[in-house]
Amino acid sequence: MPSRDELFAAYALPDRERTRVRMNFVESADGAVTIRGRSGGLGGDTDRSAMQVLRTMADVVLVGAGTVRAEGYGDIRVGDEDVAWRREYGLRDQPALAIVSGGLRLEPGDSVFADAVARPVVVTTDASARARGQSFAAVADVVTAGADGPVDLAAMLEAFAARGWTQVLCEGGPHLFGSLLDAGLVDEVCVTLAPRFVGGAAGRIVQGARESDRRFALAGVVTDDEGFALLRYVVD
Repeated sequence: MPSRDELFAAYALPDRERTRVRMNFVESADGAVTIRGRSGGLGGDTDRSAMQVLRTMADVVLVGAGTVRAEGYGDIRVGDEDVAWRREYGLRDQPALAIVSGGLRLEPGDSVFADAVARPVVVTTDASARARGQSFAAVADVVTAGADGPVDLAAMLEAFAARGWTQVLCEGGPHLFGSLLDAGLVDEVCVTLAPRFVGGAAGRIVQGARESDRRFALAGVVTDDEGFALLRYVVD
């Protein structure tokens, strides 16, 4: 298994000044993004260690409301050694958590709020904020991006940058990935290829994006003795 230092080197950022959106997904060798309805069963020790490294490097972890519901998101805290790394680089002890929910189809009592190590942010539209935003006031900051319909993702990133959050780690889901791709906002994709062939009807890591030849360059590969391959792609 690669060491923590090796993973930090593999995912090192060239800078923290400009806004950067990183995606992180795990998929089976035949392209399944879930097994038995969740992604967690596809990963291994190296994949989980890499996820912690990516979270440690991030200013904010971004996730769609559908993934929050499917995966049971709660506490995303990083460990003491990673807190020390973040302090060395002048970062808050823990990355922020932001949830995209255009229709605010969440509940204030959900574990993503109840178990949060720091106050999360909910990103929604003006219309949804007027309708339901006040019910989240006790558990999260509500940030609006767009008047109605889908969340304006470019405006969301501008709002993050105003908070000093330039390094964005998006952990899904596939429809949020598709929307970010269509908006031209994805800078880097980190994909763990699991040595499993799942079959079934599981979806791909991208859903809902229009077909287009989006060119990325392979920037790094990490492997382990369990057969996992961690691939890092950057916009070409």
